[in-house]
Amino acid sequence: MTGAAGVVRDLALLERLADAQATGDPGLGVSALSELVGREKSQVSRALGRLASAGLVERAPDRRYRIGWRVYAIAARTARGQLLPAALGPMRALSGDIGETVHLCVLDGDGIVTLRSELPGHGFRGVGWVGTRVAAQGTSAGRALLMDATAPDLAERFAGASFVPTGPRPRVRDVETLADVVAEARRIGYAAVDEEFEAGVAGVSAPIRDFTGTVVAALNVSAPAVRLRAKLPEVGERTREAAESVSRELGWGAGSSRTGFAGPS
Repeated sequence: MTGAAGVVRDLALLERLADAQATGDPGLGVSALSELVGREKSQVSRALGRLASAGLVERAPDRRYRIGWRVYAIAARTARGQLLPAALGPMRALSGDIGETVHLCVLDGDGIVTLRSELPGHGFRGVGWVGTRVAAQGTSAGRALLMDATAPDLAERFAGASFVPTGPRPRVRDVETLADVVAEARRIGYAAVDEEFEAGVAGVSAPIRDFTGTVVAALNVSAPAVRLRAKLPEVGERTREAAESVSRELGWGAGSSRTGFAGPS
């Protein structure tokens, strides 16, 4: 089978394999796939051979097939390219709704980097944070980005990192207390800080996941603590909802010396 019809039939095989893996099935054999797509086993076998040679499927020792490495590689590159366009609308909506600065942050070793900021119209605004790298452990963005990390993961990533507080109300002083606050964020779906990263600043952050469920970025809301402190849970939930909307667009089914307000805390 060649041409557009052949592509459509091969795509149907990939979709059935993806459906199976989404439900935890380790793979499907030729017979099962033949029944699912309504094709002869010989046709399906030949198609799977072509797809396997291209890296689009892989054959396990038990002769069952699953999605191959190349599909994941293509999807991962696409998801990274889609991150900024997917986040723009929810960031603007969130900033306009709550009237605070919203940052899009990613993890960089034991730090975070701000990719984009959406600013409200009032006087307190975060300016110049895009491209800035700060230590992750004192920020809600860092904790959201680390939400799926285990204690050994954290120990490895932060080996040799400084835990000297940068704000007046620190909760994290070592890897063990970092693991505790990350676990807390995991339970409620977002991370919150109150003058931990910077004096006078509070923030909340929620993770953004790609099509595999991997945390690839975080939405962060930062504002003067006197304005945000009383509504941290409310803003945290709204930030979580906005981050989840970005995650759906990506295919997931559902310390600094600067002064001034609204950095990515």
